[in-house]
Amino acid sequence: QVQLVESGGGLVQAGGSLRLSCAASTRTFSAYAIGWFRQAPGKERESVAAINWNGGRTYYLDSVKGRFTVSRDNAKNAVYLQMNNLNPDDTAVYYCAADPLWSRVIATSAPAYWGQGTQVTVSS
Repeated sequence: QVQLVESGGGLVQAGGSLRLSCAASTRTFSAYAIGWFRQAPGKERESVAAINWNGGRTYYLDSVKGRFTVSRDNAKNAVYLQMNNLNPDDTAVYYCAADPLWSRVIATSAPAYWGQGTQVTVSS
């Protein structure tokens, strides 16, 4: 069982930055790949970024490449999503999710464990 808690969301103006954090409660954190997902009102959930167990492999949605950076600190049981140059299209609830399999953390609805989400709102 893995419990995930996101934090760091909020309201920011277009062009601004936010750093999301995902804290995990498990003794085997390094066994899990972590994905970041988002869901905007009226839209389907989409995979935004992901990182494998040691940070050696990452994935980004095309629309966030060059603006978002995913990283992890296994000593702190934490994963981060640095989001720069935000625009209103990035407005959504952001979720982190964990799964031992890489293929599941980049597939919407596939990961085994999910956090409760944090709201990100970007004003124009």
